[in-house]
Amino acid sequence: MKRLIIIMSVALLVVTMAVPAFAGKVVLKLGHIAEPVHPYGQGAEKFAELVKEKSGGEIVVKVFPSSQLGGQKDLIEGLIYGTIDMALVGTAVLGQFQPQISLFDMPFLFQDREHTYKSLDTVGMDLGKPLEPKGIKLLGYMENGVRHLTNNVREVKTPADMADLKIRVMTNKIYIEMMKSLGASPTPMAFGELYSAMQQGTVDGQENPSAHIWTKRFFEVQKYASKTAHSYAPEPLVMSMISWGRLDGKQRQILMEAAKEAIDWQRALSTQKDDEYWKLIEATGKIKVIEVDRTLFAKATRPVYEKFASVVGQDNIDKVNALKK
Repeated sequence: MKRLIIIMSVALLVVTMAVPAFAGKVVLKLGHIAEPVHPYGQGAEKFAELVKEKSGGEIVVKVFPSSQLGGQKDLIEGLIYGTIDMALVGTAVLGQFQPQISLFDMPFLFQDREHTYKSLDTVGMDLGKPLEPKGIKLLGYMENGVRHLTNNVREVKTPADMADLKIRVMTNKIYIEMMKSLGASPTPMAFGELYSAMQQGTVDGQENPSAHIWTKRFFEVQKYASKTAHSYAPEPLVMSMISWGRLDGKQRQILMEAAKEAIDWQRALSTQKDDEYWKLIEATGKIKVIEVDRTLFAKATRPVYEKFASVVGQDNIDKVNALKK
């Protein structure tokens, strides 16, 4: 907590100071933790391609995938200090800097993808504005995907089957409480440590979208996958306010336009790939894929709303619910 206070204090000081503009060609470093083949890894490359095209080569975005620039907390701190220009990071981590953006980590929040995108592009953009004084500019939301459960111990068809399972979660209070409400034992752990932790039995399982289950090859060290679809994982495209402040109006417009186009493209790709990944996962024969009654899991996680409505804002929950068909 002390470290977080120091970081945010430095951020407030930095963003209120004038910073020199980029000289000549603008080169921006963009980091993320996914494999390059992951849909949002491909989205990052698409964004870089669009920026180069729209700027006539004046702005170059260099993408650093697979945690080359560090984990998600490292990326966010890099944005605040200006050592990293751009990043794709999860709302679960951004929520440590802007608690209300953790709204999108709540279980069973969205009706379908159309409802998800409407919510992110309206309520979500409003919730990104308080990040700016803290050193972070939100350009929009790409997609990590719909999160599901895997484990090594037993078939999980109902919440009762989750009793005492050690499930790796992000260091995020909502995810911790979500797993507790389902009867599991949540184990916060860095993403980069997860494969070996499952391999060695340090944890029994994890929860992630199909894209990570496939591209990180989690199916090799897990026996069961339950399609719980318990939460949706946006992947915000964010920028250092220091770097943003060094751009002129035209350059900023180029980035915003490229971000919108890349996000639309990436969301369509992610939706298409989700079905493909599940087919590939099942075809390995290494992991049993199980359909579940999601209403049982949704009912079990209602206490998460009672506990966190005041954190994410009941008014924000109401705004998202109002966008349902």
